[in-house]
Amino acid sequence: MKKNALNWKVILLFLFTFHLSPFKVNAAEGWPSQYKGVMLQAFYWDSFDDTNWTILEKQASELGQYFDLVWLPQSANCGGQSMGYDDLYWFTNYNSSFGTEAELRSLIQAFKNNGIGTIADVVVNHRKSLSGFNFPVETYKGVTYQMGAADVVKGDGGSGAADTGENWNGMPDLDHTSENVQKCVKAYLDLLLNDLGYAGFRYDMVKGYAGAYTKLYNESANPTFSVGECWDGTATIRKWIDATEKTSAAFDFQFRYTVRNAANNGQWNRLAQRNDNNWPLVSNNYETAYRRYAVTFVENHDTERHSNAAQDPLKKDTLAANAYLLAMPGTPCVFLTHWLDCKQAIKAMIDVRKLVGIHNESTYANLISNSAISSVAAYKTEGTNGSLLVVVGNLKDYEPAETEWVKILSGYHYAYFLSPEQNVAWIDLASGDYTDEQKATLTAVSTDANAKIVYTTDGSTPTTNSQQASSGTVLTLPVGTDMTLKVGLLTGGKVVNVITRKYVVKEKKDDFSIPDFCTRTANELCAFFEAPVTWTSTVKCWAWSNTPSENFTGGSWPGVECQLLGTSDNGNKVWKWTWNGKKQNNSSATQPQGIIFSNNGSPQTADLNFVNGGYYTNKEGLRGTVATGIDNLTIDNPTPNRWYTIGGTAVEKPLRKGVYIQKGKKLVVR
Repeated sequence: MKKNALNWKVILLFLFTFHLSPFKVNAAEGWPSQYKGVMLQAFYWDSFDDTNWTILEKQASELGQYFDLVWLPQSANCGGQSMGYDDLYWFTNYNSSFGTEAELRSLIQAFKNNGIGTIADVVVNHRKSLSGFNFPVETYKGVTYQMGAADVVKGDGGSGAADTGENWNGMPDLDHTSENVQKCVKAYLDLLLNDLGYAGFRYDMVKGYAGAYTKLYNESANPTFSVGECWDGTATIRKWIDATEKTSAAFDFQFRYTVRNAANNGQWNRLAQRNDNNWPLVSNNYETAYRRYAVTFVENHDTERHSNAAQDPLKKDTLAANAYLLAMPGTPCVFLTHWLDCKQAIKAMIDVRKLVGIHNESTYANLISNSAISSVAAYKTEGTNGSLLVVVGNLKDYEPAETEWVKILSGYHYAYFLSPEQNVAWIDLASGDYTDEQKATLTAVSTDANAKIVYTTDGSTPTTNSQQASSGTVLTLPVGTDMTLKVGLLTGGKVVNVITRKYVVKEKKDDFSIPDFCTRTANELCAFFEAPVTWTSTVKCWAWSNTPSENFTGGSWPGVECQLLGTSDNGNKVWKWTWNGKKQNNSSATQPQGIIFSNNGSPQTADLNFVNGGYYTNKEGLRGTVATGIDNLTIDNPTPNRWYTIGGTAVEKPLRKGVYIQKGKKLVVR
């Protein structure tokens, strides 16, 4: 007995000596194993309205039904309107371009109450200064934090050490070898996790400093979720993950590039091909251990708008790209604009993913071995509850055997199938609030040929005596529906695997119209702007194209004066810009790509996508167009009732305000 007691004391001494207390193990997990969560990037460039903290909080209940993590933009004050990548304050000022500190705290708590972990955008590669190397002096919990020239790398004019990573010229790169920088970063991350209530971190520009420092910071903060923006080939990304000693995941950029190349070119066999001698982290060409640390995506704020690559952004097949994303291993991160444009379809895809139990370490197989078939791809992914088959591309070119697979969800260029062994009932219409009549198809997925579907519409649990239906039954949900639908599979005399959907169907209200005095001639290049009542100066227009480089409004900010047309029903003045036919560079450009309206220079709108005849407001951007027809419109393989965005993306139904194309006509959705 004495000997055993002595040994236990020695063990305890060893554990405490090496900071391995049995009561608290301080080891950053990086990303959980077999994680089944789905992530949402809740912003895009200049998304100040859509991602205002109060606007996002109103969506917490809906988002919590589908997303386990939501990534927010950097949330501290940057000294002016900003997306947060020129971070200025770390400790004392959280009144940002997205709302106040109180609103931020309320949002994070609302997310937490709805089962969502909030991911902070952490920008510590560089930092904005008040002037020169004059960084803010901030006191937090009685400790004063300040950086100076000694905390900036030599290459950026500071007196610190050499940069441990790639240089970024936008603003001073921090010297992460500095003990003061390390002290500030550790305290900052502690504030994000333990004061503001964030659940984890998205590290910006991690190639700008050695991966060992991400390890240092994560071991100090101990987040469950950490993901780095290592924008590079797979070899570099894997080396960075290894450098963090797997205390962080990384975005799977090669996954994104592979999907983009397949979708943009309509060559779906590219999903299985090399891309610039790299494979996605989740690929079968690498050990499955890296899948745990892969956060997959098909678009983000940079690739959508700020990439200079000719092949960016994702130009078509948004739904097919997301269907593939949500069927594969890794932790999928859905992009906000895709969510807003295709919410109904993406909800259903997430429902399927979670039903099957697909996680970040799931295995998968390519079911089309013939690499010469480019029009379609088919992948089988294993979850904890069964198997999912996703088919993307021309669905007629690959039709799985009905005895082996049951189709439960489909749309333009994508379909989901489950194996009969799953033994579940399925509803293809996701929960949600809808306008106009809806249809919900009930499907029995079972090895039992006699299986039936039983369901209730009052929220009660289905029994053997409930309403029965055969597989393929379509329920009509008319306007005025407020229903909790529960559906189960009746097999072997028992009801199993009940699923629930909640629907509210309202009548669509049309409360917006373009004033009648907004007109344009057939050959006129113009745009209309409804100015806020606070804009009292003459509205000016700035219009340009990037490729080729051209300016259509004189080349001197803030551009040219607009014409005052009149006043809208809501009391706002409406202005019109008409191109006078002159270009600054006399290039081959025939119309602008972007347009900005301003109150004689300030304030101004965000960069808006130009649409000829477009009607814009400061808050919502493009609201509609006065054009009554479409010139030279071409749609590849059109579907008669398919809706298309102005950019040519097919969507099931328009779920955002804007201009859409259906049956060869432009329609305004308000």
